[in-house]
Amino acid sequence: MQRIAILASGTGSNARNIIEHFAEFDDIEVKLIVSNNPDAGVLKVAHDFGIASHIVTADNFKNSDEFINHLKKIKINFVILAGFLWKVPENLVKMYKGKMLNLHPALLPKFGGKGMYGHHVHEAVHEAQEKETGITIHLVSKDYDEGNIYFQVRTGVKEDDTPESIEKKVRELEHAYFPDVIEKFIRENSK
Repeated sequence: MQRIAILASGTGSNARNIIEHFAEFDDIEVKLIVSNNPDAGVLKVAHDFGIASHIVTADNFKNSDEFINHLKKIKINFVILAGFLWKVPENLVKMYKGKMLNLHPALLPKFGGKGMYGHHVHEAVHEAQEKETGITIHLVSKDYDEGNIYFQVRTGVKEDDTPESIEKKVRELEHAYFPDVIEKFIRENSK
């Protein structure tokens, strides 16, 4: 059994989509939902599906091995970042090297880095008058949004698009592709 931990800071729409995707699998399961935000909607998603949740603090996530030890204890094989807003500490990156993916709501290397998440990304794409945007699913490294790109998909941006309409297009791509890409990644890397 390949066990996934999903790290998220927000509402959990991608986490819900991933959980639903793997619900009937007998060889891959979402075992844990992790958030740095005790009020995050993703914790309700975990509860709704009967999946264990875990709150990380700056101290136990960044300054100790407490969180890593928890992941080891419950035998987590893969870590998926789905709207998780903290930088991943080096000890966690090393532990899950080649086994940790992040979803970014733009076409990296454009519009990545510290502070580039959610509406900030879509506003920047709009401001730059980009003709296309999309999603990037990449391996996690010690630096924001700089790990090797595993998958990208694009969508057009029209002149009359707003940051909100761009966000809607990108969210549709996330929901359409992210679970399948995770499945492919796990199958390729669990041998």
